[in-house]
Amino acid sequence: MSAPKKRTFQIEAFKHRVVVDPKYAEKTWKILEHAIHEIYNHNASGLSFEELYRNAYNMVLHKFGEKLYSGLVTTMTFHLTEICKSIEAAQGGLFLEELNRKWADHNKALQMIRDILMYMDRTFIPSTHKTPVHELGLNLWRDVVIHSSKIQTRLQDTLLELVQRERSGEVINRGLMRNVTKMLMDLGSFVYQDDFEKHFLEVSADFYRLESQEFIESCDCGDYLKKAERRLNEEMERVSHYLDARSEAKITNVVEKEMIESHMHRLVHMENSGLVNMLVDDKYEDLGRMYCLFRRVPSGLILIRDVMTSYIRDTGKQLVSDPERLKDPVDFVQRLLDLKDKYDKVINSAFNNDKTFQNALNSSFEYFINLNSRSPEFISLFVDDKLRKGLRGVSEEDVENVLDKVMMLFRFLQEKDVFEKYYKQHLAKRLLSGKTVSDDAERSLIVKLKTECGYQFTSKLEGMFTDMKTSQDTMQGFYASLGAELGDSPTLTVQVLTTGSWPTQPSATCNLPAEIMGICEKFRSYYLGTHTGRRLTWQTNMGTADLKGTFGKGQKHELNVSTYQMCVLMLFNSVDRLSYKEIEQATEIPAPELKRCLQSLACVKGKHVLRKEPMSKDIAEDDAFFFNDKFTSKFVKVKIGTVVAQRESEPENQETRQRVEEDRKPQIEAAIVRIMKARRVLDHNNIVTEVTKQLQSRFLPNPVVIKKRIESLIEREFLERDKVDRKLYRYLA
Repeated sequence: MSAPKKRTFQIEAFKHRVVVDPKYAEKTWKILEHAIHEIYNHNASGLSFEELYRNAYNMVLHKFGEKLYSGLVTTMTFHLTEICKSIEAAQGGLFLEELNRKWADHNKALQMIRDILMYMDRTFIPSTHKTPVHELGLNLWRDVVIHSSKIQTRLQDTLLELVQRERSGEVINRGLMRNVTKMLMDLGSFVYQDDFEKHFLEVSADFYRLESQEFIESCDCGDYLKKAERRLNEEMERVSHYLDARSEAKITNVVEKEMIESHMHRLVHMENSGLVNMLVDDKYEDLGRMYCLFRRVPSGLILIRDVMTSYIRDTGKQLVSDPERLKDPVDFVQRLLDLKDKYDKVINSAFNNDKTFQNALNSSFEYFINLNSRSPEFISLFVDDKLRKGLRGVSEEDVENVLDKVMMLFRFLQEKDVFEKYYKQHLAKRLLSGKTVSDDAERSLIVKLKTECGYQFTSKLEGMFTDMKTSQDTMQGFYASLGAELGDSPTLTVQVLTTGSWPTQPSATCNLPAEIMGICEKFRSYYLGTHTGRRLTWQTNMGTADLKGTFGKGQKHELNVSTYQMCVLMLFNSVDRLSYKEIEQATEIPAPELKRCLQSLACVKGKHVLRKEPMSKDIAEDDAFFFNDKFTSKFVKVKIGTVVAQRESEPENQETRQRVEEDRKPQIEAAIVRIMKARRVLDHNNIVTEVTKQLQSRFLPNPVVIKKRIESLIEREFLERDKVDRKLYRYLA
């Protein structure tokens, strides 16, 4: 089937020629012109808009659109010229009011004229590309009134003067200001910008430049920031009340540049009130204000962060290198925690919990904690103090809180293996003396360490807890099987410690009293009989004993002492006086331990079970000791603690360091072998980088030590040097 034919229609012009009165256009225009005059003279109520619309319609229809349009331009220009004279004549404050009133009148008139000429607006104007009636009215108002020589500058000056008066604290007619600035915006954004905004921003910059100079000379930092903040808020409020919303970014930028950016270095470093003083005095409100204002300008926050970091590093450096502080490790760590708490609070309260500030704080702590090589030991001593007595009676939540803070410091340590060494020693003493506040707290810390460093780090610590439990079961078995045979022997409690899990050092076994030796041998026989292939070595330096003593006038006391102290005291059962040399010979206790032991028995006030001649605080090799039968105490049970070296002496510290260095060697070698096994061939610098990367979670290996370990592996034929390039190493399978 063929498609139906498309029919086209055409509208043709009316064939019958209408004869128009030759004076028609002139007459009709006169009617319309008269109407426009009446509208401008406020006499529009007597006009017939329907008739006027028809007249304008007919003029356009009869091709007199041009005459109508040009007549409109001439008439409106005439009226606007008259209006202009009236506005120019207004004096003082009446100037803006008159301008505003005439603008409102012009807008009303324009609306009516546009309604009458709607047909011209819709047909003639688009086809001839002329300006529409409403826009034409605005353009004529702009050119004839606003840009007249006597109004343009006067208007600009008047607006700027009102803003200035408002800045000085006077109340101005904001409604009038809003109407006038809105008029400028209605005339086109470029009119608002060229006739007002550009000058407004220039004048504002000059104003704030001078004002900020006055303020900076007369105010401290906190007050200056308050004034700057107030000015900033005032400008934003001013924009919201009577300026174009797009002016906000521009004017706030001016205030920021003149009041903050130009003076930020001086403000931050201001004597007695700058950033450092705010930090010292915990001025959270001022710090928060500084943060909010400085974040508005380029590099503002970087400046605050750098000054804060520098100050924290200096403070921390003083703290960790002050010899007075190092005398008390617990206080040393507490001060570190207080410092961290202080700046955490500053960052949370004042710096909007800004991550970049938090990172800067953490890197500062990492920097100065590692300046002191004893930090790992001191942190472990702090934990020891808390878990022995410091957390007694404290809620579980607070215990967790303290442990979390310790972990936070632990994360900053570069030598985590040194901490592990000390922590193991301190934990061993707590467990063996039964002095731990809570097993739960101990285990909780081990779980945290395990999460942080992995299973390797804590496997031995967990082994220590296992040994304690196993030892209880062993003692129950011992007494169950040999109870009857033991008779009146001293009661013995043995902790069997697995070598490797505990920080035991080969110690010279002292000579135990015969009474004790007998039961110890019975335990040894029992234990080796129930466990094959094991060896027992007595660690007399780690034990304790309870002794019953009878003093003058039959006073009886139960003394809780160390194994070494027990050995010394038991000697005085048969004699009243012994010289230092005699005690040393009889017990064979190592000299440093013996001196500490005698110090606690003879020199501690309220605990001197022995008398010493000559009386002094220190023990000398020619001292003599007597049983003190005048010893009294209001307690039946008296604990005589050893004078503990809370922190290691320098030689002990060196010894621990040496042991740590020895422990590191196999770890470094294992890392080298792992890397070389995977890479097969690698140059020296890359091995050092890779090893450091692998081990930094435990310690920072020294490149010199890495080189020595590589040499050792080459000797043992794990690696070889390349024949051509001596810096290249090859893995030997």
